[in-house]
Amino acid sequence: MPRSHYTGLAGPSHDHPAKAGVLLVNLGTPAAPTASALRPYLAEFLSDPRVIEYPRWLWWLILHGVILRVRPARSAHAYARIWTPEGSPLRVGSEKLAAGLEARLRDTTRGPMRVALAMRYGAPSVRAQIEQMQRDGVRRLLVLPLYPQYSGTSTGSVIDAVADTFKQLRWPPELRIVNDYHHDAGHIAALARSIERWWSTHGRGDKLLLSFHGIPQRYVDAGDPYFHQCQTTARLLRERLGLDESQFVVSFQSRVGREPWLHPYTDETVKRLAQEGVKRLDVACPGFSVDCLETLEEIALQNRDFFTAAGGETLRYIPSLNDSEEQLDSLTTLILRHAQGWPEFSPRETR
Repeated sequence: MPRSHYTGLAGPSHDHPAKAGVLLVNLGTPAAPTASALRPYLAEFLSDPRVIEYPRWLWWLILHGVILRVRPARSAHAYARIWTPEGSPLRVGSEKLAAGLEARLRDTTRGPMRVALAMRYGAPSVRAQIEQMQRDGVRRLLVLPLYPQYSGTSTGSVIDAVADTFKQLRWPPELRIVNDYHHDAGHIAALARSIERWWSTHGRGDKLLLSFHGIPQRYVDAGDPYFHQCQTTARLLRERLGLDESQFVVSFQSRVGREPWLHPYTDETVKRLAQEGVKRLDVACPGFSVDCLETLEEIALQNRDFFTAAGGETLRYIPSLNDSEEQLDSLTTLILRHAQGWPEFSPRETR
């Protein structure tokens, strides 16, 4: 194999100790809410064979012949509805979460420690962040995809990106990857406390709807565990909140195309609930660690309008965990558990 195949990156020197690192990975976001910024972002996202499992030649024709001619402008309009002065809500929220986790870990572990954020699509890329961490002396790396439930379309794709990067490194660091945390007790407790805190301020609606991102049904039929992990998260959260099944609904959002996706669909569910007499509907999205287009625009705006048009009075979106104390607590505990045995993650000595 040619020597140039490998990337030579400077690591720690003999007088600088090796570091440990945590790489958080979220889905990604365009650089701006414009069609020109959406086009390369969507091209990268929708070209991933983990996301779209069609024959490559056929999908290339559909993607470049139809989708990328139409969808960037539509998506740009949706992003513009939720864009903030600081930028993309997903990027801003994910950066705050990374900074909060780094502060927690530096305060509680022996270190030296670094926490970085990558986006699976867009910038900063998984490759760029791993290479930078290696230049910074990181020799033990824990990768935490910010997807509580595993799917090949999300966590599986992150694993692909990490593996592709490692194949190019001459001296890759030790590696651990958090596969999922859909039934982690700390995570379930964080979700429950967040919802209960929101209810204590705003009151409780007639029903609680949990909306998860959808995937094609055939992916689950082929062995993807995502549907079952979503159902497990929902059941554990319902039990933790003390709700019975009449107060609680699960659905799946964000479907595209004509093939069947996971049922029931969120948009059809909110319309049905309104027609059945539900007046106040609370919606949480426990598959999203940080608020983004799918929560802030699709749920809080689009589905709110669907609900009221069908006869409901108000659909109220309960925010994701974001950089809340609940999320910082649960993810810090999760990281420490998965990093057991690495000296940098040992508890800091106190005097």
